[in-house]
Order: sequence, then structure tokens, then C-alpha cells
Amino acid sequence: MPLTVYTCYQKEAFSSRSDIRGANMWVEDDLGPGAPPCLESYIEPVDGKVYRMYHGTSRQAAEKIKASGFKPSSKGMLGPGVYLSRDLEKASRYPLELDENQRVVLRVKVNVGKVKKIDYQGHPMQYTWHDYGYDTAWCPPNSRMVRSGLEEDCVWDPRRITVIGEICPKTQGARGAWHF
Repeated sequence: MPLTVYTCYQKEAFSSRSDIRGANMWVEDDLGPGAPPCLESYIEPVDGKVYRMYHGTSRQAAEKIKASGFKPSSKGMLGPGVYLSRDLEKASRYPLELDENQRVVLRVKVNVGKVKKIDYQGHPMQYTWHDYGYDTAWCPPNSRMVRSGLEEDCVWDPRRITVIGEICPKTQGARGAWHF
């Protein structure tokens, strides 16, 4: 049975946030009217489905990931795992300490397996969700988990993740970052 990759078609980027440094610099430029069905980041992922997600990293780390695969972090707000988001804006902010021109966002497809929603700090399974048979922990947007209010996922097993491309920031001189 073929896998279906669910993704989101990025919308118009001109917003009231255009005064933020780096706003509108990132673009998912290979999507268009023929893109697969959209699963917006506010919709809970369905167990066993495959989704397009993003991982922000440095250019050097991206090359290592593409060559050898993801290495799960040993800790984080959801415990060990690979941290991703279906929200390109969220992923494009990482790593926080690097300038945008040193960052890259990896476009990945993820088989989420069994998903546990973690929507507040101190959730009883915040760090132990995998011990209960879950493959992915999902923090919905606007939950009390992340300051940014943006969606985040933690995937326990990096073998569930396949890199399918990368996105680099557009130059500062670009009039608009989103292409249709």
C-alpha cells in the first residue's frame, strides 16, 4: 500500500509581522495548486499517517543529517527524540543562536506512528510518552508548552523520518518570500 504524504500549502506571507527581522525570508517553493491535501499545524495528526514536516538546523548539521540520518536529542521539553514541526515558520527559527543566513530547514516526511497529544507543562506523560507505546509527541499550537505558540512534534525513532529536501532563506532583498 503506497504511503500518502500530507502537507500544507503555504499561504501569503505578507503580514503585519513583516517588521520582524527575517520575516518572510523562508519559502516552501516547490508546492503549488497540485500539492497533496493540507494538514494545518492546528489539526491533530492521525496515528499511522505520513506528514511533511520541517527541521531547522545549521548548514553543517544538515549535511551530516542528509549523509547519516537524524540523531535524537537526549533531552528537551518532551524528552529524547527528534524535534520537528509542520509549521515552516517555527522550524525556520532554529537554531536560535545562528543568523538566518547560516540556517537551513530540512523538509522531511514522517510516519508519525502512534501520537500522544501533550498540551500543557507538567503533563503526566510529558517525558514518558514513549514508555506508553507512543511514537510521536505532539504539542498543538497555542498550547501552554511553547512560548512561540507554534506547533511542535517529537519523534522517538529517527528511522520514521526521511529527508526529502531543504529550504534556504531567501535574500533580504527579495520583495516577497512566498511563491505561488
